[in-house]
This record gives sequence, structure tokens and C-alpha cells, in this order.
Amino acid sequence: MNRSTTLALRCALALGAVILLMPTANAQVLAPDKGKFRDLVNGKQVGSEQFDVTPSGGAWVARGTSEVKAAQGPETHITSLLQLRSDGAPLHYEWTTAAGPKKATASIDFDNGTATVHLQVNGGKTFTQQFFFKKPIVVILDDNLYHQYAILADLYDWSKKGQQTFPVFIPQEMTPGTITVEALDPEDQDGKSLQRLKVRSQDLEITLYLDGKRLMRVAVPSANAEIVRE
Repeated sequence: MNRSTTLALRCALALGAVILLMPTANAQVLAPDKGKFRDLVNGKQVGSEQFDVTPSGGAWVARGTSEVKAAQGPETHITSLLQLRSDGAPLHYEWTTAAGPKKATASIDFDNGTATVHLQVNGGKTFTQQFFFKKPIVVILDDNLYHQYAILADLYDWSKKGQQTFPVFIPQEMTPGTITVEALDPEDQDGKSLQRLKVRSQDLEITLYLDGKRLMRVAVPSANAEIVRE
């Protein structure tokens, strides 16, 4: 083997090693987590949520259970199950909400940006509707299920920072839309430096506080509300 051939072979091997080390488009972005949140309005607890986010085979599963106290009437109980690809794109979502005798359930299948919803209210006829998104990565941010904001924080590209826009879907309201997310300067709380994300929609602005990958607090100033991890 002559000198030029040996040099070419070494270059090829080195290039191959670099390619193997490079992250792929489907690199894992989600992080496992488990915990409980308290929902406060004007300092008074109005609800709670238990959740866990775990890997499952080559995908991920996020489960949540919430209880919301009403000023009048029965409590609302909400359960959810979200299946995602490792890059954060949703595959399937299920939710159930019950308040006294009233109950609604739905399942949503996602296929390359198309969301097919099957909704049933009080045991009635199943209603089907489709929503279309330009990208397969759609952020699910459902009512009173705040662990889903932790998944949003995972999807935010912290290496680039700046304003980033995401398509979003609120299943219980059957509402699609967009949100912008932007990193703020860290803030010290209880001796810890917490990362912050500002999340803005057309009619809402909230701030997420994170300890590494763990969502610690969600602040909604316009409603004088906050969601705090126990």
C-alpha cells in the first residue's frame, strides 16, 4: 500500500468517526421525570397534578392526573396519556375529563402533521375531526396538565436560544395555534439558579422556571396563578 493510499484510508476512517459522533435529526431530546404540582390562585390551592414521563421502547410516554376544585359544583378529574417519538413529535394522545355525571373522552392520532381526533361526550356518538399542521412536531399543551410544559422546555433549543415558534394544540378545547418561546436570564430562588423560559400565545403569557431539566414552577401573572412542584 503506497503512502497516498494509506493517507486516504486514514482520512476516511477519521471522517467516519466524526459522522458516528454527530447527533442525528432524531436524537433524543426528552428527559424522564416524575412528580407532583400544586395549582395556586391568589395563594390558595385550587388543584393538583401527578405526572410521570418515561421512555418506552423507542418512544416516550407522558401520563398525567389532575384534580381541579370548582368554586361551585363537583371537582373536575382529568387523566391524560401522551405517546411521543424520541424527537418529541406526538404519536398518540388520550384524555378523559369528568365532573360529577358529566364525562368526555378523546383520542388523537398524529401522522406527519395530521391530527385525527375522536371525541365522545357523556357516552354519546363519537365525533371525528382532523387538524393539519405544517410540521410533525406539535406541542400538546392541554388544560390543567402542566407537566406538558416540561416537554415544551425539552423541545426548546437552548444552544440557539432567542425566540422560537412552535405549533401547539389544546386537545380539550380542540384548538390549534402557535406559541413563541424565549429564554430569559436565570433567576435565583431558594439558593438555586433556575433557568427561565417566557411562553407567549395570542392571549396568554407565562414563565417557566427550571432546575436543569426539571420544571419547578409555572407563573401566570395575568391570572395571579402559579403552579409549584412539591
